[in-house]
Amino acid sequence: MRPVPTCILGSADAPQAVDGHDLDRYVQIGSLTKPVTATVLTRLAEAGKLQLDDPLDKFLPAPPGTGITLRHLAAHTSGLPRLPPHLHRRDPYAPFDAQALDTLVRRLDTLPTAAPGHAEEYSNLGYALLGAALVSATGTSYEDLLARQVLAPLGITEISADPPPQRRLLRPGLFGRPVRPWTMNGAILPAGGLWATPRAAARLTVALLVEQELGEPTPFWQTAGPLRWHNGATRDASVFTGALPDGTWVLIHRLSGNAEQTDELGIGLLTKIAESKAS
Repeated sequence: MRPVPTCILGSADAPQAVDGHDLDRYVQIGSLTKPVTATVLTRLAEAGKLQLDDPLDKFLPAPPGTGITLRHLAAHTSGLPRLPPHLHRRDPYAPFDAQALDTLVRRLDTLPTAAPGHAEEYSNLGYALLGAALVSATGTSYEDLLARQVLAPLGITEISADPPPQRRLLRPGLFGRPVRPWTMNGAILPAGGLWATPRAAARLTVALLVEQELGEPTPFWQTAGPLRWHNGATRDASVFTGALPDGTWVLIHRLSGNAEQTDELGIGLLTKIAESKAS
């Protein structure tokens, strides 16, 4: 079996990159984009630009009465399905542009599978709508919101929706040729379209969850007891990051879309570090 390019960064050891990974080239981080989008939401709410419980139809032309709020979208409790309809097989999000999102918004009352606020169902569609609502509320592009609200205050420069092609690290395919990545810079961007160098993604984890340089972390990270965490995966890449209250943290990125294995590696490493501290 071909080895999987992997990088590991954490609070216990020096960063590692093995089997062709690179700590300083851009990789897809998939749904690790979501807590970044949620951080933008939280900071805008703290600044009084909007409220977490504002209805979605305040910002987008959704039918009135859906009951879906920005909080529901961020917490995956909107009742919306996981994915937008009519995705392509090879490059699923390529046709999901601003026009496609607008069409969905105008018939949003036909899409929910449950009433908002009653159950959690992970939704990429929900975060695409959340990003569009933030753009509408501020009159600012998603990329500019990201820079102003998160990246510039933290001094992070190597997280981007569209990094230079020559600095992208792609999964090797047959005969070692790079596999063309999914198109994720359209309407799906706020849900999973960012690229980052592993060093920059690790810096983001430390700044938001450990040092808390922007204040209390957004409540929309995933949690398991005291652990705050999130993962992300595309067809060709997967990432896990998490931090504990004592400052223990890890970030693992692999050029493989097997998110379950990446999660297992990350949780295993966190457990190992915590046990070594306790001994």
